[in-house]
Amino acid sequence: MTTTIKEPTDLLDLIGQQLGTSNWLVIPQSDINLFAEATHDKQWIHVDVERARTGPFKGPIAHGYLTLSLLIPLWSQILTIENLGMAVNYGLNKVRFPAPVPAGSRVRLSATLASAEEVSGGIQASIDSVMQLEGASKPACIAQMVHRYYP
Repeated sequence: MTTTIKEPTDLLDLIGQQLGTSNWLVIPQSDINLFAEATHDKQWIHVDVERARTGPFKGPIAHGYLTLSLLIPLWSQILTIENLGMAVNYGLNKVRFPAPVPAGSRVRLSATLASAEEVSGGIQASIDSVMQLEGASKPACIAQMVHRYYP
């Protein structure tokens, strides 16, 4: 399920509603390695596959911030605003990582519109997002995204 609206102001009518769920996305070890290179975070639990097999997670896991960075591409599958001039990632409210994301696992995003309000020239929306981890009892990430949309 995804949501398509015509204008940013249409968000004002969707407060409290589930907006949709993205497709599943695989997080391969190669992406974890690229993220480690880009961020200079080469901790062994992420990039040393052999050592990670003997560690607490029984294999390498994705960085929490890699998981967090996937919110935007997954979110883009959930909401389409047809008459949109610009969207701005305004920030995040609460962020948590309840479960580690093993290399090779799949995640997807579900989103509910927590609030929407008019701001100068546009709409500010707060989106409750849950990144589900396939086969896990806990989500990989819970975050409230704050976006601004301008016509």
